[in-house]
Amino acid sequence: MRATHAFWLAGRQATGETAFDVTSPWDGRVVGAVSVPTEAQVEEAVAAAYAVRDEFAATPAHVRAAALDHVSRRLAERTEEIARLISAENGKPMKWARGEVGRAVSVFRFASEEARRFNGGDAQRLDTDAGGQGRLAFTRRFPKGVVLGIAPFNFPLNLCAHKVAPAIAAGAPIVLKPAPATPLSALVLGELLAETELPAGSWSVLPVPNDRMPALVQDERLPVISFTGSEKVGYAIMDSVPRKHCTLELGGNGAAVVLADFASDEDLDRAANRIATFSNYQGGQSCISVQRVIADASVYDRLLPRIVAAVEAQVTGDPSDDATDVGPLVSEDAAQRVESWVNEAVEAGATLHTGGKRDGASYAPTVLTDVPADVTISCEEVFGPVLTVQKVNGEEEAFAAVNDSKYGLQAGVFTHDLQTAFRAHRALEVGGVVVGDVPSYRGDQMPYGGAKQSGVGREGVRFAMEDYTYERVMVLTGLAL
Repeated sequence: MRATHAFWLAGRQATGETAFDVTSPWDGRVVGAVSVPTEAQVEEAVAAAYAVRDEFAATPAHVRAAALDHVSRRLAERTEEIARLISAENGKPMKWARGEVGRAVSVFRFASEEARRFNGGDAQRLDTDAGGQGRLAFTRRFPKGVVLGIAPFNFPLNLCAHKVAPAIAAGAPIVLKPAPATPLSALVLGELLAETELPAGSWSVLPVPNDRMPALVQDERLPVISFTGSEKVGYAIMDSVPRKHCTLELGGNGAAVVLADFASDEDLDRAANRIATFSNYQGGQSCISVQRVIADASVYDRLLPRIVAAVEAQVTGDPSDDATDVGPLVSEDAAQRVESWVNEAVEAGATLHTGGKRDGASYAPTVLTDVPADVTISCEEVFGPVLTVQKVNGEEEAFAAVNDSKYGLQAGVFTHDLQTAFRAHRALEVGGVVVGDVPSYRGDQMPYGGAKQSGVGREGVRFAMEDYTYERVMVLTGLAL
């Protein structure tokens, strides 16, 4: 009989009355069984987090920093083991799974550093007006309360880290709900947190099914919600709790713009290889994967065959094989959805240059041109290994094409011109503009989030800490300033 993974309730391991299997999207094998918290256990976790909130907020910075340092070191020590677990439950190729663990190592290290320097206080003289004679305003930040972190399947470790690490650094208790398809990485994170001296109750990892999420969302003891996932679910959460603070990291349909000055053979080879890699990494299941290429007419005819060749060079197959670039999607249902969207586009007149074939949960890396503007794949986030390429005339038309979307997460602009870079930064309706590269770059310490329907608020360790806290001013009176 296989062992059932316990969950983490107020810092200790616990099991419920039922369990569910986690299966590999590559071959369907059972990766592990996970115990499901009962309603009473969920209540115990929330009550413990709420009860400890004042104590945790007052925890010395060095205690929180030491715990975060510890998790960072232990993740690094267990990189290969955790990467294999990510690959098994998620279908992510090992090269990307190792990279995900490395990013989580950095997130906890950044959080440790921020815990030591965050909330140093800001003093403001108030005697700039006669009524403020002898007065000084001193501002600090304090946690808004317990954080409910809801994580997705596509980065099952690192996006949990982006919920947990900033909360601990800011002194805010957190209840983490991992994605039901990929809970094992989050439970390992619980193992490492349990090795620290953080107060009991300051964190829990609860693999509850999605149909029980609304009760957690509605719980008044959880005033802060940090959600990463689909646009539909994210805005449904926000609409259901309008008085709560919600950070929503939602979808995108990332565009890579290749402008006329990026025209040498070396330039176009680089652009094509970066586009091919980052339209297909994680099976295209990244909010900032390249979904659209917008190429100036002067380079289009030379760029397109390079992109097709680079996409065809992507190695597909078993995610446990170090040579594999592209593994399966998270489920066969996900691959069937991508298949239906591509078929719709082709039937509407799009040209298929490569790919377009499904095998179970795997979908072949695909390139389309001449895609009608009104088909689903043009309007929505494909979240699969599919790339569309379109021709435009000049910078203005290129930037307009980027903005012709309900999403606005990140965009990449291939140009050598500094003035063009600044114009892109001003003109593009996105949360991040990456110059000289694809939109898929994310530094885990930088502000990350979108405009329009791509979300609300920002992640990135310090920016998430600001989201989880609020300013409180203290006015000192009668001072000799």
